[in-house]
Amino acid sequence: MHIDIVTVLPELLVSPLGHSILKRAQEKGLLEVEVHDLRPYGLGRHHQVDDYAFGGGAGMVMMPEPLANCLDELKSRREYDELIFMTPDGVRLTQGLANRLSMKKNLLILAGHYKGIDERIREHYITMEISIGDYVLSGGELPAAIMVDAIGRLIPGVLGDETSALFDSFQDNMLAPPVYTRPAVFRGWEVPEILLSGNTPVIEDWRHEQALERTRQRRPDILTSDE
Repeated sequence: MHIDIVTVLPELLVSPLGHSILKRAQEKGLLEVEVHDLRPYGLGRHHQVDDYAFGGGAGMVMMPEPLANCLDELKSRREYDELIFMTPDGVRLTQGLANRLSMKKNLLILAGHYKGIDERIREHYITMEISIGDYVLSGGELPAAIMVDAIGRLIPGVLGDETSALFDSFQDNMLAPPVYTRPAVFRGWEVPEILLSGNTPVIEDWRHEQALERTRQRRPDILTSDE
C-alpha cells in the first residue's frame, strides 16, 4: 500500500510514522508513506499558502492554488483510490472504515490547518472526508497519523501474529476482552482460573462472553452498529 500525506507541517509526522509497527511495515516494504510539504507550492517569495476568509471572520484559510498545484502533481504520478481530507465534519473513523481502507492500493491524505481549506478544493478534489472524533485540533497532521496507524496495522504481514488484529476492540462490533500475563498471582490478585486450564475452546468461549459483557457495560451503542 502507498499513502501520500500533504501538510504544511511535515515535521509533526516524523515521529508517529518513524517508529514501532509503522516503521517495521515500511522497512518490510508492505507500506510506503510519503509526506509532502505544501509550502514549496505556496505563492510569492514567502510561499504563501493561506489567506483571510472572504466575508470576514477569525482565522486563516488554506488557499486553493497551492493545494490544487500540489494535488495535481501527485495525481499525475499515480491513481488514487481515495483522496481524503481530515476534518471534524467528516465521517467518523471506525474500525470498519479502517478495514475497508486497508484493502486499497493508493491513498492520498490532506491534513488541513488553520481555519480549514478553500471549499472549492473539497468540492473538486476530495473524495472522502474523515474525522477522528467530535473535537477540534490545531491541524490534521495528528489525525492523519492516527488513520495511517489504524490502516497500516491491518495490512497482511505487518503484525507479527497474523490473527492479532482480528481480536482488537471494535472488530465484530465488540470491545476486546480483559487480558492477563505472568505472574498468575500478583499482590494476591489472581488470574481467572479458566485461562490457566489449557482448554482452548472453553477459553475462547470465556473471552467472547467477557468481550460481550464489557461492550454491554461500556459501549452498548456499538453492538448494533453497522461498522
